[in-house]
Amino acid sequence: MIVTLIIVCEVGFWVLLAVGFGLRYGLRMPRASVAVLLCQPLLEAVLFVATVVDLKNGAEPDWKHGLAAAYIGYSVALGHSTVKWVDVRVAHRFAGGPPPSTPKYGVARAVHEWKVAGLWILACAVALALLQAAIWYVGPDGSTASLVQWQQRMLFVAGLNVVIALTYTVFPKKAPAAPARGERRESAVRR
Repeated sequence: MIVTLIIVCEVGFWVLLAVGFGLRYGLRMPRASVAVLLCQPLLEAVLFVATVVDLKNGAEPDWKHGLAAAYIGYSVALGHSTVKWVDVRVAHRFAGGPPPSTPKYGVARAVHEWKVAGLWILACAVALALLQAAIWYVGPDGSTASLVQWQQRMLFVAGLNVVIALTYTVFPKKAPAAPARGERRESAVRR
């Protein structure tokens, strides 16, 4: 049941995005769009309640409950930035908005990567807290090994994002050198 609900929440997330941006850019109804987009946290609330009820009814904690915690953590920390990411692209494609821009080089890229890493760390922290709450809820009598494994996975994901951001800091990608004025003219003459 939990896996099905996670799939329903993910599909619901994208359906709400499509409806919300359809209202905003297709029908020019920004208030209705905001109302639809604000319904997204309800999906995570439903998943959270269903997971708690499942555990309360005596379900053995397993990978599904860990996946639910990870999904909720991602949604809480990165849901808003995902909506913004899609919004910029939809606005550019359908409403004449500016093209999406992500810094590609130097300090600006490193700062961007640290912001992304911070969001992932928050997502992992939320998932870790939910997993720990589930471990305490189940108690020492239940089998919580799968939940502990999910906690280790969340620590790995957080660490991986720190390493990625660190590589952009230590080894910043340099912008390609712009051709000198004379070189540009010579190449134009050769053609």
